[in-house]
Amino acid sequence: MDLSSLFSVDGKVAVVTGGSRGIGLMIAEGLVRAGASVVISSRKAEVCDEVAARLSELGSCESMPADLSTPDGVDALASAVADRHDAVHLLVNNAGATWGAPLEDFPDEAWDKVHATNVKAPFRLTAKLLPQLRAAASADDPARVINIGSVDGIRVPSTDNYPYAASKAAIHMVTRQLAHRLVRDHITVNAIAPGPFPSKMMAFVLEADGGEELVASSVPLGRIGRPDDVVGATLFLASRAGSYLTGAIIPVD
Repeated sequence: MDLSSLFSVDGKVAVVTGGSRGIGLMIAEGLVRAGASVVISSRKAEVCDEVAARLSELGSCESMPADLSTPDGVDALASAVADRHDAVHLLVNNAGATWGAPLEDFPDEAWDKVHATNVKAPFRLTAKLLPQLRAAASADDPARVINIGSVDGIRVPSTDNYPYAASKAAIHMVTRQLAHRLVRDHITVNAIAPGPFPSKMMAFVLEADGGEELVASSVPLGRIGRPDDVVGATLFLASRAGSYLTGAIIPVD
């Protein structure tokens, strides 16, 4: 048993969507620091390029901007990745959207936008990148797909983010279905369900007076998430340490 390489992702190619901020950036930076060649994607090209340039000072990072709320954007990203990489060892489907509004005024378009980004895009991108994932996969070292869900898809959230919570419950089920289907191709599919972490989605709460303390008080450990928390879970699932696990939803909360 070689413990020194148990959690290694050195030399692997990873694609991280929504990789320019929040949890996606935490994961992307962790993978770069761990020796992976990382592709990050986000909707805003300038921001994506700037973050990739900064992460490139730590290791290997490429910018491939795309709007994953549309099928054309998903297809464009898949084509760009395929043009640069014959094999992809790890796909992290992290890009997401949320929408909060009172029940009586909740707009129909919110459901379409949130589900397009949080459910349809990860499903479509995984399918489009199957040739590259299969090329990286073997029985001893499967290719990996990690979907970023949420504890809001496990328990009832306290905010009026109806389509977000529903979409995260949906991506948890999609994770299980894909795991069942892709195991024959030596591809594992798991999900991380984060609790509260610093992100744009949480900013309206965390940046309010006393907001961080209020959120932390609702967490048993008494704090919000840190980069090490989600990076550790990612490295476990992406490395030899997690090669015998598929179809799992792992709360990081």
